[in-house]
Amino acid sequence: MRETLRSVSSTIVPQTSFGPLRLLPALPWLILAAAMRVIAFAGGPASLPALVVAAVAVLHAFIVTAQRCIEASGGQTNLGELSVTDQLRLSLAVLWRIALLMIAAALALVFTPYAGQSPHLMAGLDGMAFDQFTHLGRFWSAFIAALVLLMILQAERNNGRTAFFPALGEFARRGLWLGTAVLVLGLVNIGLGYGQNAVRGLIWTFGQTEASQFTKNLVFFVFIFSFAMLRLWVTLSIVTFGLKASYVYGEND
Repeated sequence: MRETLRSVSSTIVPQTSFGPLRLLPALPWLILAAAMRVIAFAGGPASLPALVVAAVAVLHAFIVTAQRCIEASGGQTNLGELSVTDQLRLSLAVLWRIALLMIAAALALVFTPYAGQSPHLMAGLDGMAFDQFTHLGRFWSAFIAALVLLMILQAERNNGRTAFFPALGEFARRGLWLGTAVLVLGLVNIGLGYGQNAVRGLIWTFGQTEASQFTKNLVFFVFIFSFAMLRLWVTLSIVTFGLKASYVYGEND
């Protein structure tokens, strides 16, 4: 990971641009994830496979954006050299480990006064790109994002081998900066949630106008995926900044 994030000068100011076009490679995966979410929410036997495909698509979008974000912050990564097959293997390796964590956390929450929020912990991966519906879920998605990034970078430096507990240990060792990044990201996610709800209200109002259905659909499409790409970029920017700062300032180096 040193090679990934510490190949920079003593400054943590990004050295390359990160314009909107850099986000476009993640868009097809976010579209696939959104389509699968619609199928899953409709219920029926296709729900579970659709949820799995949606989670894999979000992880693909996460990997693509992680590459851009690391490069934008002045670091180096080989994530861009992964083939689609390698990305799929990496996504699946991360998915089942994070899925077990989400299941364990959701079951543990059942026995607390917050049992009603337990299902939202199962949307930890989904919340990295799409809005959660509770503040707890938004902070949880922030933690999941940090853990996923650590697992991906660990796999990069270990010839594709992915492990959960070493990544969790890495998070603990760098808890000062990564923990702060998770808290900041959770607060930002709350702000993005309020902002998205406000824009959603405007979209609904626009939907009552006499504009053509094509225009209404286009506006809705831009709304959904603009926020998804924005949330993914913000998530990785904050988490990458926290991880990189822990290296720059020598935390448990």
